[in-house]
Amino acid sequence: MEHGNIGTFLGGALELYVRSRKLGAVCDSSTGFRMQSGNVRSPDVSFVSRERLQGLKRLPKGFFQGAPALAVEILSPGNTVEEIHTKIVEYFENGAQLVWVINPDEQYVLVYHAPKPDQFLRVGDSLDGEALVVGFSLAVAELFTEWEF
Repeated sequence: MEHGNIGTFLGGALELYVRSRKLGAVCDSSTGFRMQSGNVRSPDVSFVSRERLQGLKRLPKGFFQGAPALAVEILSPGNTVEEIHTKIVEYFENGAQLVWVINPDEQYVLVYHAPKPDQFLRVGDSLDGEALVVGFSLAVAELFTEWEF
């Protein structure tokens, strides 16, 4: 449940920002991206830039060819380092420009611009949409907010 809630929260925040600025499309984990290998990958949250969608009036009904510009993976207890690394490598081989890997248990985000992480964000830091989603920022702490009912 925690995994799904983080994905919905981040995807919703991205969607509101992206849609209002007509930057592209944000999708959830039910969206498949066909890799050159034939594998279909479904990141927990993804962003496809408007440049990749030029000429379309609607989004494709089937799998999208290639990786999204931004892929977000939220770690589950059963994920292995090898499994996540394989996905990240494949995303970059197929056109991804940015990958965020979220670890809910340890409350951090790894930021990738290549198959090796180059930023380690903790609760006091912010996610940045960089050149892909210009101006988007979200406090990492918001991904891990404790409930107060």
